[in-house]
Amino acid sequence: MFEVADALATVLSHSRPLEAEVAALSVAALGQVLAADITADADSPPFAKSLRDGYAVRSADCASAGAELTVVEEVPAGKVPLKSVGTGEAARIFTGAPIPDGADAVVMQEHTEKLGGGRVRIVDAGVKSRQWVYAQGAEMRAGAVVLAKGTPITPAACGVLASVGQTAVPAFPFPRVGVIVTGDEIVEAGTKPRPGQIRNSNGPMLTALTARGGGRPRYLGIARDDRAVTESLIREGLDVSDVVVIAGGMSVGDHDFVPEVLKELGVVIRFRQIRMKPGKPILFGTTEKGTLVFGLPGNPVSAFVGFELFVRPALRILGGHAEAGPRTIRLPLADGLAESTDRPTYRPAKLEPHATGWGVRPLTTTGSPDLVSTQRADALLVLPAGNTRADAGTLADVVLL
Repeated sequence: MFEVADALATVLSHSRPLEAEVAALSVAALGQVLAADITADADSPPFAKSLRDGYAVRSADCASAGAELTVVEEVPAGKVPLKSVGTGEAARIFTGAPIPDGADAVVMQEHTEKLGGGRVRIVDAGVKSRQWVYAQGAEMRAGAVVLAKGTPITPAACGVLASVGQTAVPAFPFPRVGVIVTGDEIVEAGTKPRPGQIRNSNGPMLTALTARGGGRPRYLGIARDDRAVTESLIREGLDVSDVVVIAGGMSVGDHDFVPEVLKELGVVIRFRQIRMKPGKPILFGTTEKGTLVFGLPGNPVSAFVGFELFVRPALRILGGHAEAGPRTIRLPLADGLAESTDRPTYRPAKLEPHATGWGVRPLTTTGSPDLVSTQRADALLVLPAGNTRADAGTLADVVLL
């Protein structure tokens, strides 16, 4: 039986970034990770520009309040100045417009008074050189790396890519994830269960977890407690997926033959049990071509926890992320806690405001089938094996979801 840390290390040792593809600059690329450095093709801004509506001036002319200057031209955004600003002169300028030659500062229009005869009075005292001027290349210089390999494509990154003329970029693809649910007792959500049956919650949950975790899910269906059907679905999953996630059939019952089918299909089983609650019967295996196979327990909360602790980190590595996770921090308990457990336990929990920032409160659940309570969780509270007694405010390990 593996410890949690050893199981995660084993998963990550067999996880490698997928081969890069060319991703078009669109919302479909959000969340992908860049597979190469992106450099600027030009300075940005390409010219010194005004950060305010007002007047471009020579700061030396405005050392004291009350300077009166002659306005030589008006420069709106999108136009190029046609005149230089000489001694005793100014140019009317608008936000984003190029700074005329000779000017080295901008005075906001609120700090000026219009005079007759094309003149303006500067009310500001002590105008400083470069005030309200955004220098050429202040944001980026031509040839400089603006987005490094390994950077996730966020909305802001999309803007940067567009600003350097990149309409398609090398990026790691989202891993393809095949999801299979097992069991004769399972029926799909649109079917009214007969006696002894339950609706399929694991399928929709695992496909949603996959999408949230950076994968591209493909639900393959329910594998009935029939060896041939199970083998057919798993074979399909192995053929079309980078990762296969199977819920149920991992224990040692007469109908739990998934591990044997996996072996027959060439999957090398790396581990079958982890010392943790919930989710002891978790399987991980690999194929010769590098497909990762996860067998999760059939109980929904166990499957949820197992996915977050082991599948999601693997998806991040396959997708090109530098950090696999899971993200773990220490937070104060919102209430006192007394619990006894024979294995490290990952309790669904809720983050909430605390006197010092954020705290964590474990959710009350009825056990590993209780998704109704678990759906409120945005964290997992980590409890060590043994007896835990802690007062409110005690720091505890928390996995962020």
